[in-house]
Amino acid sequence: MLPIARPRPDAERLLRILDGEEIADRPPLTEYIADPPIIRQVVEGLLGRAWVDPIAGDRASQAAYLDNCIAFWYHLGYDTIRLDSSLPLPTRRLVAQDTAPGASRERHWADEHEGPIASWDDFERYPWPSVSDVDFFPFEYTADHLPEGMGLMLEHNGHMYELLSNLFSYEGLCFALMDQPDLVQAASERLGELLVAFYEHIADIDNVVAFWAGDDMGFRTSTLISPADLRRFVLPWHARQAAIAHEHGLKYYLHSCGQLNAIYTDLIEQVLIDGKHSFEDTIIHAEDFHRLYSRGEAGLSRRIATLGGVDVDILARGSEEQVRRRTRQLIEACGPYGRFGVGSGNSITNYVPVANYLAMVEETLR
Repeated sequence: MLPIARPRPDAERLLRILDGEEIADRPPLTEYIADPPIIRQVVEGLLGRAWVDPIAGDRASQAAYLDNCIAFWYHLGYDTIRLDSSLPLPTRRLVAQDTAPGASRERHWADEHEGPIASWDDFERYPWPSVSDVDFFPFEYTADHLPEGMGLMLEHNGHMYELLSNLFSYEGLCFALMDQPDLVQAASERLGELLVAFYEHIADIDNVVAFWAGDDMGFRTSTLISPADLRRFVLPWHARQAAIAHEHGLKYYLHSCGQLNAIYTDLIEQVLIDGKHSFEDTIIHAEDFHRLYSRGEAGLSRRIATLGGVDVDILARGSEEQVRRRTRQLIEACGPYGRFGVGSGNSITNYVPVANYLAMVEETLR
């Protein structure tokens, strides 16, 4: 079944299904991220294309890499391609060797103990970038080379909470929220205005159908900072970005990991997100979220889409049959009601066996 020889992507139909305006014979595929090693294995092994690593500043290598990414999503049956970019915001990072099978790169983590901003002097000295520092070539090239019917979902890589946490460090942000809330406010406003300018720019790129934002605000049992602080420093900026999307006729989907029960009402009724992504079975099963927030049993005034839901632990450590079984469970539970797209609960990480990922895709296409 894979790869699909003559795909027929239809981004507008995808949006109708996720909006609940159309019930499909099968739910569409949706995916937040597939790591480059996964894309490479499919491109070389399944599509028979030569792989090219992108080189910063080299338009030819970047274009060849993007052509392969387009082919990957197109021939696996997706209706959209999701891309992200980021503002050059210097932060402190921890580096370790990637231990995934066949990995050739390092993994980077935010330093949770010390960030570049801890005082007003740090804030004033910080090298704040501007939107003009962003290279939009990947967005613009992909928009110009999409197969007919496909759409783009774009985002800034790292949103308000994550950026605040990276600037202060997680520990530093927790102390600053108590000791220097005015400094946190100043940093959030500076970051927020940069993000608003970023989204205002990408909203006018051709073939964009949605912003799919990523901002991990929780861990397994709670939000990472208090819901009150999220409402003060973070959520208003997501609302501004969602407003930009809606003013341009676009959707605003949110990827956010962790236990967010305390702010779901805020996200749905004040921020006005159109769909939620990132589901871990130990926190909430995607079908339970779908019942509450996509089918309306939570009693809120709006209903949103449930995006993905096949737990990464199953994708990474389960058998192909276990992956297929979980995919079918989600399709049977959510598909008949609309507002659902099949995909991973988080992303297709480089330690997910390609055979398991393709089993999820193929089971959906059946």
